[in-house]
Amino acid sequence: MKAIKAIRFCTDGFAVLHLTMAKKKLVILTGAGISAESGLKTFRDSDGLWEGYEVTEVATPRGWRKNPQLVLDFYNARRKNVADAQPNAAHYGLAELEKDFDVTIITQNIDDLHERAGSTNILHLHGEIFKMRSEWDETLISEIRGDIKLGDIAADGAQLRPHIVWFEEPVPKIEEAIPLVFAADIFVVVGTSLVVYPAAGLLNYVALDTPKYIVDKKIPYTSPMQNLTLIEKPATEGVKELATLLINQL
Repeated sequence: MKAIKAIRFCTDGFAVLHLTMAKKKLVILTGAGISAESGLKTFRDSDGLWEGYEVTEVATPRGWRKNPQLVLDFYNARRKNVADAQPNAAHYGLAELEKDFDVTIITQNIDDLHERAGSTNILHLHGEIFKMRSEWDETLISEIRGDIKLGDIAADGAQLRPHIVWFEEPVPKIEEAIPLVFAADIFVVVGTSLVVYPAAGLLNYVALDTPKYIVDKKIPYTSPMQNLTLIEKPATEGVKELATLLINQL
């Protein structure tokens, strides 16, 4: 932990210096692998198909223009899947780290399992399944727990669509993520293949001397870097090992 100086002035006019300990900034990038153990299928484990669909059919603007009903049906089903899923030991393990660290989770996942596990500072890079937005104005966002239907209209008169960042769309939240990563005292990657950009590029913004950890059942390729620890285990096992390593170094 970092020592922070604080000065308190006593009634007799003397200043007293206090040292308080600030928690280290722990930034964690999570991907589909952490939620796979909660029963949510991942694109990378399905031979290029997502629940039997080509990704271009259901997760691109082209797919939306071609067949919006198919896209809505697909995400309505995903919303039900997420509602039925439960956080696993990895989600709870990351939430538990908030006791000892200033934790920020940057997730590529659209589910709410981090929130339900108790994590309090989460940045969703690729949107959220329980939100919807205008197809014209990405700032017109509202909550959704049921289905989105064709004919459901936003405040601007446009069709509502899932609040998901599709392939071939920009990722606005990446601009918020970069300074968080740059300021990290410790950087961790859990359950991501590091092949989907721009999220995968966040690793390049970590300071050279910052401790880095990658947790995945199959460690993805990365260019050689300093202070890198690899934990080749499923997220539920790997996060437990990670927590032990981090806490022992306090």
